[in-house]
Amino acid sequence: MYRFSRSIYRELAPRVIEGEQGETGCQRRQEVLEACEQAVRRLSTDRRYFARPARSLFNEVRMHFAMRDQLKVWNVIESNITLALELLEHSPEVLEIDGGPRECRAHTRKGTPCQREPLPGRDYCPSHKHLEETFEAADLALEPHDDELVAV
Repeated sequence: MYRFSRSIYRELAPRVIEGEQGETGCQRRQEVLEACEQAVRRLSTDRRYFARPARSLFNEVRMHFAMRDQLKVWNVIESNITLALELLEHSPEVLEIDGGPRECRAHTRKGTPCQREPLPGRDYCPSHKHLEETFEAADLALEPHDDELVAV
């Protein structure tokens, strides 16, 4: 995933402008790099709860670019994030992006991370599967039922 954040940075770094409050271009480029790395790291570790990664990254870095470059910045971010998402969709679920084994997202009563391997396609192990609310259950809770009468 490192290559996606660096690809975004390499394409955007020449377009970073100088700051008004005495910030140098070097400081602003460092902020762009850190934002790119943070967004891609979160995308790789927590993509289920990262709804719009391209928009989030763009909103974080757009103030470092001139108005005429905003569309180019958006296109670069969106294309690289889309490629990263495609890679994540096709990667095997038994390994994390960094190559290590997957771990349950829950914590034990002592506060230490659970060491068990999660169920396939899930974030939690069999002991903690009750912590994972499925999207289907959440949707069912929001839908009105036919047998409910509305009093007027």
